Amino acid sequence: MGKRIAELEKKIDKKKKYSLEEAAKLVKETSKAKFDETIELHIRLGIDPKQTDQSVRGTVVLPAGTGKTRIVAVIAKGEKVKEAEKAGADAFGDADLIEKISKGWMDFDVLVATPDAMKDLSKLGKVLGPRGLMPNPKAGTVTLDVARTVKELKGGRIEFKNDDFGIVHSAIGKASFSPSQIAENARALINIIVKSKPASAKGSYLRSVSLSSTMGPGVTVDPNQKFSVAV
Repeated sequence: MGKRIAELEKKIDKKKKYSLEEAAKLVKETSKAKFDETIELHIRLGIDPKQTDQSVRGTVVLPAGTGKTRIVAVIAKGEKVKEAEKAGADAFGDADLIEKISKGWMDFDVLVATPDAMKDLSKLGKVLGPRGLMPNPKAGTVTLDVARTVKELKGGRIEFKNDDFGIVHSAIGKASFSPSQIAENARALINIIVKSKPASAKGSYLRSVSLSSTMGPGVTVDPNQKFSVAV
């Protein structure tokens, strides 16, 4: 592993901060594993993560998708159940689906719920919470707009939030993507993070940006370039 990484790193100038397009091309070129590696974006922010008013969290629809088909389940009532079905949800229901989950069924990647279903669903907090599957308004998974939410989640919507060190780590695609698709997805995420800058955050906001693949070396991106894009 050490020799392999060393060979790949020869393609990268560690002293240089690349444009997003250059970094996307390099990260693809250095993704040489025998499987379709995940491309990850890492952004260190100028925030104090200990301050609740400086947390950075939200969702973004990646233009080129995630490269992975997500299994979406919806818990709703009445007509919203039919709405979920028409929108392409993989599983949908009300008390019946809650009962199924309580018995151990977890064959889904994302769980969406309407606000009126949350009271009944809350009893599964200890089961869903530790797995990161509990619907949350901040993540956009507690909503009345079931159809749009399901379509976005199936089409490439992801959630992001900073960790305890003020860094956002996010998977933004696959090594099989073209460099332009990787750059396009990265730009969309960076742009929404810039727009999410807390009012109380002072000084430089984008401290560092880098792209990497699952098994490849990191590529430093110039954080001062223009990332603006329509979203």
